[in-house]
Amino acid sequence: MTRERTEPTTDADERSMLEGWLEHLRQTLEMKCEGLDDTQLRTASVEPSILSLLGLVRHLAEVERGWFRQVLAADDAGPIYADDENPDGDFRVTEADTWDEAYATWQAEIAIARRNTARFALDDVCAGESRFTSEPISLRWIYTHMIKEYARHLGHADLIRERIDGATGE
Repeated sequence: MTRERTEPTTDADERSMLEGWLEHLRQTLEMKCEGLDDTQLRTASVEPSILSLLGLVRHLAEVERGWFRQVLAADDAGPIYADDENPDGDFRVTEADTWDEAYATWQAEIAIARRNTARFALDDVCAGESRFTSEPISLRWIYTHMIKEYARHLGHADLIRERIDGATGE
């Protein structure tokens, strides 16, 4: 079954536009993974890279948590897959790692992100701190950054999916 993607209307207000494009990109990643089994989802792009579709989903769950929980809401949620001892833990998938677990984790983080963002205005400065900058960060900046993050990794996903089974497309 092919998943339908939504796009924000061309005349949406700024917040709806930002949320709409982020949701569109989330749905696109899900579509890139659709119809593949765990072995295919763990398939790395090309050596020496460890980048896989499953790793991208795990990474984006980690990124959702980092920006929308830890930075935006100052939630002390620890890392999911990656930490100081294993900084690429989100990308390092093993035979034990499954789509069901990664997908459920990713969707749970997205749900928390939606709840957290509903409490803030676009210009609100985040309650938490970023490890990347000491400058104040607004919710608007986080939305823009997340759109960039997903778009970047969707380029990777396109190439990985094409390598796995030849599927191409938006």
